[in-house]
Formats: sequence, structure tokens, C-alpha cells
Amino acid sequence: ELFTVSKDKSIHVLTVEEGRLETRFPKAHGSALNCLLPIDNHVFATGDDDGGLKVWDLRKGDAVLEARQQEEYISAMAVDGNRKILLTASGDGTLGVFNVKRRRFDLLSEPQNGDLTSVALLKRGKKVACGSSEGTIYLFNWDGFGAASDRFALRAESVDCMVPVTDSIVCVGSLDGVIRAVNILPNRVLGCVGQHLGEPIEQLAVAPGGQLLASCGHDQKVKFWDISALGEMVVDDYRKKKKKGGPLPALSSKAVGNGDDFFADLRDEAEPEAAGSNSDDSD
Repeated sequence: ELFTVSKDKSIHVLTVEEGRLETRFPKAHGSALNCLLPIDNHVFATGDDDGGLKVWDLRKGDAVLEARQQEEYISAMAVDGNRKILLTASGDGTLGVFNVKRRRFDLLSEPQNGDLTSVALLKRGKKVACGSSEGTIYLFNWDGFGAASDRFALRAESVDCMVPVTDSIVCVGSLDGVIRAVNILPNRVLGCVGQHLGEPIEQLAVAPGGQLLASCGHDQKVKFWDISALGEMVVDDYRKKKKKGGPLPALSSKAVGNGDDFFADLRDEAEPEAAGSNSDDSD
């Protein structure tokens, strides 16, 4: 089944093989929808432009949880392995926590700088990473969502989307069109997986098996990148000193990284931001 949400406030559920419309919720929200997350075979969640969240049960044909705890758009959602706790990232800079099983709102985090644009579970569910429009990744401890436990400022204009690749590595897409592989704890930028040259990256997805990463950008292209090597990478706490502002290592044969021309502009633009962050954070 294929789930779609739309600016016209509707939700459609279609069969993939035949393209037949199975279920339609014409006025699902009061505002335009921009976020959807399947939770199990029957339950899914949707978020809208005004911070509204709904959890739906196809067996009942209606929403089983409705909440509007966040003030700006819901940008991304994630659910834990037990399909019990739903996390929502919002444009107001907060991370929302909802209990799907008990159908209730639990809490909001403190607002972070910039919009929270993405959310991912890491470290066997013990850590939650959120990307922000300011180019920072915020880390939260599980059961400690009130305040961020750590932050990692990237040399990137933004973190617009993020997808976990392993238990410690995420791939992030940015306004500068670069897809970066980032290790979490220790926090390290590993290199460039690929790029949509000069075009913001809209979304990332990992194919089943974890060998390929798909990306789509404002160049109206969908690209596929080989990320099989990321699963074998081990990052230890020891860090070799290297020259600041060097080009990102290329992590796939198609990734720009060996030529300096493209990354020279990025280094010049990112330098002022890097100066204000922790010296141990930037790569």
C-alpha cells in the first residue's frame, strides 16, 4: 500500500500494484498536510502545517489520537521499536513526545535554535538525533527529552533531512546539495556520500538491506548512492588532527570530494559559523 498526504488536507491509501484507491480521508486535517509515518499495518500518523498531529487506525476508519501541542509545522516523525512512543520534530524548534498505545501527549522539549527538520533513533534506541535548519544536530537521551544532551554543529548551511544508516551513522542532506555521512558519539563528519550540485536536498531514504541511499533534490532528479562501505566503518574516540577547511572525503565513486573547486565555496561560507561552534565539533 502507498500512503500519500497533500496540501488539499487529504490522505489517500492506494494499492501499489494496481494504483487503485482503497481509502480516502478528504478533510483529514484543518491545515495542509506535509508529514506521514506508518506505525504498523493498521496505524499511521500525520502532521500538518500548524503543528497538528493525528494518529489513525484503518480498522476504525478514523483518528484515535488528535493533538496540537506544537506551534509550527510538523517536519518529521519517528517511532520506537515497540511502536509505542511517537516523536515529532517541529518548525518551532521543539521535539514532541506522544504515547501511541495510551493515546496521549507526554511532553515537549525545550525549543532549540532554528526549525527542527528531522528525527532519527540511534544507539539501539537510547539516543535520538534531530537535525535543524541552522546546520546543527541535537542529541536527546531516551527518557530525557526535556533538554538536549549534546549538540554537533556541522559545516553545512542546514540539516534538511536525515536518515539512519547504522546504529551510529546517519546521512544528512543540506541546502548546499551535499549528502554528508555523520557518525554520532563520537561526533564526526565522515565525508561526502553524494550531491545534487547546487540544489537543496529534499529527502533521503535507505533501501532495504542498507546498500543504497536514494536522494531527491530541487533539480527534479532522484539519485542512488552506494553506501555499503558505511556499514563497515568504525569510528573511535581518538581523533587525528587535520587541517581545518579541507575537502570532505568522498565516500562513493560518484561523490564529489577529490576536486577542490566545488567545496572551496562551501568552506569559505562555512568558516564564520565554524568559528562560533565548539572546536571539537566541526569537520
